[in-house]
Amino acid sequence: MTILVAGATGNVGKPLVEQLLAAGEKVRALTRDPAKAQLPAGAEAVAGDLTQPATLPAAFQGVRAAHLINVYGADPAPIVDALREAGIPKVTVLRGDVAKSPLEEAIEASGVAWTWLSPVEFMSNTLEWADSVRTEGVVREGFPDARSAMVHDADIAAVAAVALTGDGHGGQDYWLTGPEVFTTAEKVRVVGEVLGREIRYVELSTDEVVAGWREAGFGEEDIAFFLAMRTNPPEAGYTVLPTVEKVTGRPARTFADWVREHAAMFTA
Repeated sequence: MTILVAGATGNVGKPLVEQLLAAGEKVRALTRDPAKAQLPAGAEAVAGDLTQPATLPAAFQGVRAAHLINVYGADPAPIVDALREAGIPKVTVLRGDVAKSPLEEAIEASGVAWTWLSPVEFMSNTLEWADSVRTEGVVREGFPDARSAMVHDADIAAVAAVALTGDGHGGQDYWLTGPEVFTTAEKVRVVGEVLGREIRYVELSTDEVVAGWREAGFGEEDIAFFLAMRTNPPEAGYTVLPTVEKVTGRPARTFADWVREHAAMFTA
């Protein structure tokens, strides 16, 4: 039987595909364009999109577990119908907000066994700094004292892999963090220490940060959410939790680990 991974080229989907393949699982990767997916050898790439219901029945056929991502603004009913019609008994869903999404609510009502993955800030968000670090040795960012227990993307994938292949994870909402809490300024310090060079932190005002988000194309609802997460985040966002180690049996990866793995992205 096959495990389906939606968002297979994303920050969590890609390591999840790799980890499942390494464990000997058969993996079907749902992607909009299989020809451009650049998936690991052994993964079965299928064209599909959770927002395009007609693509789902064939993609879900023969699947015993599925990893899904939230699709906001799309009707969740066709996704749940396709899950039930294919007889998929359990799913993991990568959450994107504190409140439950329509997809999560629909899955809870469907009878399919579910496991929510609720990560705090992704360590991969730090890639937003890569260009300025590489070319100038500078990070320009606001909210210097904002705290985050950010989590390694591969640890999110590892928890998903355990839930998809093992028992006892149905009905669990797994809040996922790394092993440390950092302020923005401390993150910059770690990047510099790992790279072995001085990285200067230039603090931006809130207005400058918001202007940058607007320039990047984010809407006002997204911007309001971003501001709330930086100025009044939920306690879970800056509280280290043992979930990764409890579920996977291995300690959560550190931020220094993540920077070492991605050092080439920050190096001229």
